[in-house]
Amino acid sequence: MQRFIIEMGTGNDLHGQDYTKAARRAIEDAIRHSSIPLFGALDLPHDTMEVRVTVAVQNPDAVDCAALATGLPRGRVSVTAVHGGLDVTNPDTGEITVIATAAVEAFLPPQTGWTSNA
Repeated sequence: MQRFIIEMGTGNDLHGQDYTKAARRAIEDAIRHSSIPLFGALDLPHDTMEVRVTVAVQNPDAVDCAALATGLPRGRVSVTAVHGGLDVTNPDTGEITVIATAAVEAFLPPQTGWTSNA
């Protein structure tokens, strides 16, 4: 498979300490301004695309990766949660703000005429 796009995003949950919500917002941020006209231009079905999402939060075990995968509009999706992101504690209240980061990568089988710089 050849990676043809990578988008990055950040998201947060200000009050609920919900890692999945923060990760969902990071993914939405990553794809919000993306459009891939390649599929129409080359008459490729969207299911030929593999989408690999990596989300980083301080508590990766608290992320519902299956739920996040259903939120992506195209392709065969896999979501992995890893350690990263930030938990920021309000010194006055002890409340934790969860900050997540996401990388959304899209891959296609090698296409005729494409070259790789890898």
